[in-house]
Amino acid sequence: MRLLVVAIGRLKNGPERDLAARYRERAVALGKSLGVTACDLIEIPESRARRSADRIAEEAAAILALVPADAAVIACDERGRSDWPSERIADKIGNWRDAGRSSLVLVVGGADGLHESVRARADHILAFGAATLPHGLVRVLALEQVYRALTILAGHPYHRGDPEA
Repeated sequence: MRLLVVAIGRLKNGPERDLAARYRERAVALGKSLGVTACDLIEIPESRARRSADRIAEEAAAILALVPADAAVIACDERGRSDWPSERIADKIGNWRDAGRSSLVLVVGGADGLHESVRARADHILAFGAATLPHGLVRVLALEQVYRALTILAGHPYHRGDPEA
């Protein structure tokens, strides 16, 4: 299974970019033993359209063009569910992998959010809490959760989980 984070906009050099790269590299290294062939980050340039609706539509077309037909898709959106613990994300990734899905695509929208067509294509819409977060930070959180999910699947001690569970 190929893991792919598709994000609108480019992270500038700095701590967010460094942290995103660190989690991606960790996911690549650990994923090899779990049937994960790649963990790629694709940055799509922000639309320059004047109207927000046009920007969102242009960005959606670019996002959806990168999603393989049989891919599982998680859209990161503030209107999504925030009640999925990391173990549930790991279970979903493991189930999609075991079901033969070629890819898991995590989508991070731009400043204007995600078009309904992207939300409709998603298998799950995930929010990292109720607050609105900068999309650069969401990118880091998405990559960290991918890495954390892989550590859970591998039985790695990175994720300690609930000691009462």
